[in-house]
Amino acid sequence: MGSGLCSWIILGFFAGLIARAVMPGRQAMGIIATTLLGIGGSFMGGFLASVIRGGSWRFFQASSFIGAIIGAIVLLFIGSMMSGRR
Repeated sequence: MGSGLCSWIILGFFAGLIARAVMPGRQAMGIIATTLLGIGGSFMGGFLASVIRGGSWRFFQASSFIGAIIGAIVLLFIGSMMSGRR
């Protein structure tokens, strides 16, 4: 179980970095906020992707990573809309 959690944190960090690079505009976040963004995206998008494809969320697959990036982008978009920045 510990390696599954570590995988989600690492996956979340990279998903957050990619989401910030893809999303237009400036996001004033540090490394911790980027990691938390990616972890939130991982739970949101990665878990949803694993439910749709019927696999386990504990194992890394490309669809989980893509879902995590999409989830992180959605969270960034929601955050920018709530703060009034575009």
